[in-house]
Amino acid sequence: MDLSEREPGIFAVHWRLPGPESGSLALGAGDLVPQLPAHCTVVATGNASWRADCHTPGLRGATLSVRGIEASRIDVIVRISWLTGETISGALYPAAPEFIVPGGPAVSDATVAHVAWSYLGLGIEHILLGYDHLLFVLGLMLLVDSWRMLLKTISAFTVAHSVTLAAAVLGLVHVPPAPVEALIAMSIVLLALELTRPLDTPPTLARRYPWLVAFVFGLLHGLGFAGALSEVGIPPDRIALALLCFNLGVEAGQLAFVLAMLAPLGLARRCVQRWPQARLVPAYTIGALAMAWTFERVQRFWL
Repeated sequence: MDLSEREPGIFAVHWRLPGPESGSLALGAGDLVPQLPAHCTVVATGNASWRADCHTPGLRGATLSVRGIEASRIDVIVRISWLTGETISGALYPAAPEFIVPGGPAVSDATVAHVAWSYLGLGIEHILLGYDHLLFVLGLMLLVDSWRMLLKTISAFTVAHSVTLAAAVLGLVHVPPAPVEALIAMSIVLLALELTRPLDTPPTLARRYPWLVAFVFGLLHGLGFAGALSEVGIPPDRIALALLCFNLGVEAGQLAFVLAMLAPLGLARRCVQRWPQARLVPAYTIGALAMAWTFERVQRFWL
């Protein structure tokens, strides 16, 4: 929710939802509806934005909320800019559905904390619900055979997607999201193909240097993270903070997934020692899912 003061007390309001419904919406569209203070009146509406006259009190010290957020799983990032050039940011959550605009010109520590916690949570949520990214990490874990190489490989993947995430958010790299998503799915297919190779064949580049493969494909996955972050939007006055916290959330979620998979993978390796062909089960499962995602995402090119 972006509120920009165009005249004293009069704000242009942009309301944008993430995901398939992304884009600026008119007042009242969708299940979530912005709620401005009672002294504000809507003076003009449109598809791209609407205007609210908040009169002399303005928005300082006022309470903003979103009707319906309590029953949703969506966090709302709020950005307010005044004619003076001052901007502040905050966040609304299902458990904390109201945001009190600071009364003075200084940005409160609570506002910074709101943005930090919101983007940290968004990063964790994105990686834990990003099944394609998790499947790629699982494939990397199956590819390596030592703790040292696992640490090196996961670290290379982390560094790579952090680099492209930052580059894309800062506007240094511009790549259409549809091809990126399709290539991410194809990277998982290639990794699954590597997992099907017989162990007695000469080691390929991926087997000898899994960290290098993780780094190269990690650059691609970072662009996918950036696409998800762009759907939510970043407060212009808190770009560094939001980017840092989102990336930390992604890393925290990724680390939690790796730790959670260590015991199941250890059990799976003991099964493979007894039934060598069992190692093909996860490889073909990963490959089948990734191929399905590839076909689905390529179809979006023409939709």
